[in-house]
Amino acid sequence: MPYLWFKSFHVIGFVAWFAGLFYLPRLFIYHIEAEERSEQAKTLLQDEYNRIEKLLYRLIMMPAMLFTIAMAIGLVATEPEVLQQTWLQVKLCIVLLLVGFHFYCGRLIRQLEAGTCSIGSLQMRRINEIPTILLGLVVMLAIFKNSLPTSAVVWGTVMAIAAFAVIIQLYARKRRLQEERELSISS
Repeated sequence: MPYLWFKSFHVIGFVAWFAGLFYLPRLFIYHIEAEERSEQAKTLLQDEYNRIEKLLYRLIMMPAMLFTIAMAIGLVATEPEVLQQTWLQVKLCIVLLLVGFHFYCGRLIRQLEAGTCSIGSLQMRRINEIPTILLGLVVMLAIFKNSLPTSAVVWGTVMAIAAFAVIIQLYARKRRLQEERELSISS
């Protein structure tokens, strides 16, 4: 019975954590794009983004990540033999990447606040897709376990990355053309 409680709370924790991992890079995109606004709007927007980013990171993401990890430790403590399974070892490696991404986001918050972030909007849109891809891999490992069809995963991941890249490029192009039209109309 404790296993099911740990598992339930683990799922709740990672859902909350991933909500932040999905939303924070999106805020970074808006924060970076605020640089293109008038000086007054830029200052107001960047101050607000700084505030929201810090709150999201400190009050939601950090506790959710720690809770997720604590519940995972509880899961393993109830069934320690699971650590010998390859799928869990791979999953733990991906989770380490996610924890690294989490702390990288914390670093980006500090850089954006200091005005030293050198990442552009398009690059941040690409970075924004990292948690989605990693979540897909973690979920597939948790569901398929050691019977994961690796060829399908590899091709699915490659196709997802390619699709995300195409969508990002098309959206950026659409937005750039729209801004050019608005500039030409106002000129």
